Amino acid sequence: MLLPRYAAFALGASLANAFIDTSPFFLFSTSELLTSLPQIASSETVTKSIISQLSDCPSDTYVVVSQPGVHAEDYSDRYAAPHLRKKIQAEDKRIRSVATVTDVLGDIDPDNLVGAIEEKCGAALLRVDASTGSFTIADDPKPRIIHLDFPSLPRSSSSSSSTNRKARVSKLKDNDAFLASILDLLPPTSKYTVVYTTTPSLSPSSSSSQASHPHPLAEEQETYEMDASFSSSQQQQHMELKRDMEGHRMEKRENITLPDAPLFERYQYFTPGIFMGLLVAIPLFLIGYVGVAGVGSLQVSYAAFDREMGPAAQKKVQ
Repeated sequence: MLLPRYAAFALGASLANAFIDTSPFFLFSTSELLTSLPQIASSETVTKSIISQLSDCPSDTYVVVSQPGVHAEDYSDRYAAPHLRKKIQAEDKRIRSVATVTDVLGDIDPDNLVGAIEEKCGAALLRVDASTGSFTIADDPKPRIIHLDFPSLPRSSSSSSSTNRKARVSKLKDNDAFLASILDLLPPTSKYTVVYTTTPSLSPSSSSSQASHPHPLAEEQETYEMDASFSSSQQQQHMELKRDMEGHRMEKRENITLPDAPLFERYQYFTPGIFMGLLVAIPLFLIGYVGVAGVGSLQVSYAAFDREMGPAAQKKVQ
């Protein structure tokens, strides 16, 4: 009886290790793009799809972002990349197309994307190094490409994880503000497309273990091109495992106090217990009100309490 449980646990552990070296991908545009990507895809699949969609040159400006050393979990914090979150969630009314891939296996080469756009659209290239913090965008009617290189985030480590986490979130927030400043400098009437590429972040222990024991998927990637979709059973198992891990993360973060957050975000005032208590108290109050009103509406005449003085009363006395 225990053998199937151990087999299922081993399968879940292998799936978790298989996707530990993945990173997310984001795309948003003010142009209409028919981009449909799975949540799990290889870098070759994503690259071919993006080049195919941008081959018609739908925008005036193409911003290709390269952010190394990140993982999908880094963007789960809403304070990490607030501007990017607003664009992806289409809170900006100008955004017409959005595409995201949670797990990209392999590294997407931004230079490959830049070269393809240059060749097909004849766009001028402008490289921006975020480490210097200076850039200029000239008013040119010709299509242009802004290649934005961000430095890698601090490597995550098991020791002092809280401090390291804050450092990664702070750095990611600065990079997000830098990207937002570039988009604000673009002409209001111009159309733009942002291609946000990332590379995975590996902890020292995982990187050393992968160096000594290469991942079998990495060995097969040189001679085998992964399809756009996995088998339905493997994808379903991975998504279930991912939901379970997200649930555990949310349970751990429920008791975290945010010192800089507003009052109603720091504390929970309406709990399920209060809600159930109100559901019970309101019907009981209504029942009690109807009962008291019914008793109060009874009317008895004063004659009912007077002593009878007729013939019937005299017979009772005899």
